[in-house]
Amino acid sequence: MKKHLPAVLFFVIAALLWWLSLAPRQHLAPVAEGQKPQVVTSGYVPYTLAKQLAGEYADVSMLLPANAEPHAFEPTPGALVTVKNADIFVYVSDQIEPWAKDVLSAAGPQTHVVQAARYTPESDDPHIWMDFNNTQKIARAIAMALVQKDPSHKKEYGANLQALEKELKELDDAYRKGLASCKSREVVHIGHLAFGNLTRNYNLSLSALAGSSHDGENSVRQLAELIKFIRQNHICAIFTEETLSPRLSAAVAEETGAQVLPLYTVEHVSKRDFDKNVTYGELMRRNLESLQRGLECQA
Repeated sequence: MKKHLPAVLFFVIAALLWWLSLAPRQHLAPVAEGQKPQVVTSGYVPYTLAKQLAGEYADVSMLLPANAEPHAFEPTPGALVTVKNADIFVYVSDQIEPWAKDVLSAAGPQTHVVQAARYTPESDDPHIWMDFNNTQKIARAIAMALVQKDPSHKKEYGANLQALEKELKELDDAYRKGLASCKSREVVHIGHLAFGNLTRNYNLSLSALAGSSHDGENSVRQLAELIKFIRQNHICAIFTEETLSPRLSAAVAEETGAQVLPLYTVEHVSKRDFDKNVTYGELMRRNLESLQRGLECQA
């Protein structure tokens, strides 16, 4: 037995090192005193949350260009360098951002990686931030990473998190009250299935033209079935994403007489909204206004 001990120890140590390489890096060193953490995010959801949580105490940037589609983004060599130098990298999930695995391979030894989906319950809808409870969990994970990297501003990050949690609670209350009594509960979306969590939480029915991403093509049959559904159910309003081409929704509106209203997925925004630093809360309030108007809800 003794003569086999070195070999056994070798395999035990090798297995331990392999396991540690797979485990999340939760105990990374903080930034130097007086230095701001460099936070890099995949797209707009983690970007806007990180901006609110970081305030003036960290620099936050985004890999995805404004108005770009997150599912099909291809990271550039410059993006890999940015992540390598980041103190914190935040992304949603491998399903929303399949390119994230390429970016993660470039992460530096000091980079704290936060994958938002690890902090939320499993869901058949990858758009997890359309549930305010999930968004709260994501915000807490980002705040924890900020405190770890910059413990000298723990109080400030905590205060920002508390303010964001209060806003999320108010949003949930506003949705529950604002969508409680509506003439219609049918949300017809001329886009992809990004609003499943949202409609489910507030007892609405969702019909969408595409799947969970923009990759699928819209067949003539699908379009005809949707137009038939709109007519049969006397639907007065349809919804579309601001960053999509308006031609398809305009064609459906012309065939059915339905009004076209915007819904915001938050995962990508227009250049105008990006430049204005429009927050997650602002976009979700816009969504509530559109839903109340399109579904003819009582105030």
